[in-house]
Amino acid sequence: MGKVSLEGIEFHAYHGAYPEESVLGNRFTLDLELETDFRDAMIRDELKYTVDYGKLYQLIKARMDVRVKLLEHLGHVIISDILEAYPKATRITLTLKKHHPALGGLVKFSSVTVSYPEDYPGE
Repeated sequence: MGKVSLEGIEFHAYHGAYPEESVLGNRFTLDLELETDFRDAMIRDELKYTVDYGKLYQLIKARMDVRVKLLEHLGHVIISDILEAYPKATRITLTLKKHHPALGGLVKFSSVTVSYPEDYPGE
């Protein structure tokens, strides 16, 4: 098994339960770790035997572009998309951070961590 990570992916998006969040948007940061068997990639030096970082980024970006209310739900659908593209993934952990959430005081960020298979409810 091996681990592929993307860290500090930043987006401006419009997720949130409050109406103003769909208008103003916010900055989000996402960290992702994916465990899979990439021994063939180590031996053959071919991208088709591992996780394509570019494709992984595009999967995440596509979901970040679709407004949802909850970070928990967003984490779930991102993991669903990754599992569809990379069914050999044995563990996925992602942390989503919303910078300066509107909570009535100074908060650097709120965050949610979702893990497959531990937290993953399936469909």
